Amino acid sequence: MTHSYVAYIDESGDDGFKRFRKTGANGGSSHWLVLSALLFRKSQSLEAVRWRDEIADRMPERSRRDLHFKDLNHSQRIVAAQTIAQKPVRILSVLAAKQPIPSVIYTEKNQLYFYMTRYLIERLSWLCRDLRTRVPEGDGRVEITFSRRGGMSYPAFQDYLRHLKSRSDNDVKVHWPVIDVGAVRALDHSRNASLQLADIAASSVAAAFEPDRYGNVEPRYAQLLKPVTYNRHGNYLSYGLKLVPRAEECGLNQAQRSNLAIWE
Repeated sequence: MTHSYVAYIDESGDDGFKRFRKTGANGGSSHWLVLSALLFRKSQSLEAVRWRDEIADRMPERSRRDLHFKDLNHSQRIVAAQTIAQKPVRILSVLAAKQPIPSVIYTEKNQLYFYMTRYLIERLSWLCRDLRTRVPEGDGRVEITFSRRGGMSYPAFQDYLRHLKSRSDNDVKVHWPVIDVGAVRALDHSRNASLQLADIAASSVAAAFEPDRYGNVEPRYAQLLKPVTYNRHGNYLSYGLKLVPRAEECGLNQAQRSNLAIWE
């Protein structure tokens, strides 16, 4: 029997801890690492291409159909978020505020990325479990596809998930019956419409917290996506949006605190 769901995962920012980006300057590490998953029924996989094309068709001035958030202007980003918010999808994100985290904690390559993805997989598993009564087709499991990133070993990530699954403590809260570890894969962003939609989701959320070169943050894209953000009974911050460390330890400025209120 086929999977019930597909999830596409992309990130905004990086997992570096050296030379954080300064206002008015180019280069340097991002202040935040944001990972987002875009989930929908596997039976709608072909529809996702049409969703991407619907966005691209609104931008006839662009010569390419593939989408990358960083290449869109403000108005185009608004249109992209508005379009996704009208589709039968769910979005969930985990965010790491890197500056408050001691750099000696995550010293190995991809260590922070793996750690944050664990939180994302936890919430993804809860969402699949919650939706099962409304998604009778398939075996209840989700097929997970990452946007390929340089230096990342996806077989190693599968091993990491298997390690988490083998643990006997209650610290790992993944609902394992819905996670198909063997189906985890990575594809190139430019060749997959669903990953391009996941990029828009991740970058929209990141824009509310990651300062641009002028020190400003932009909440509107994330606000537009709130109707399709995972929540339970109106609780978003435990499900569709998770901050690491806790919000009060992230060193949020006034604008970022105001943006967090979108999900409160």
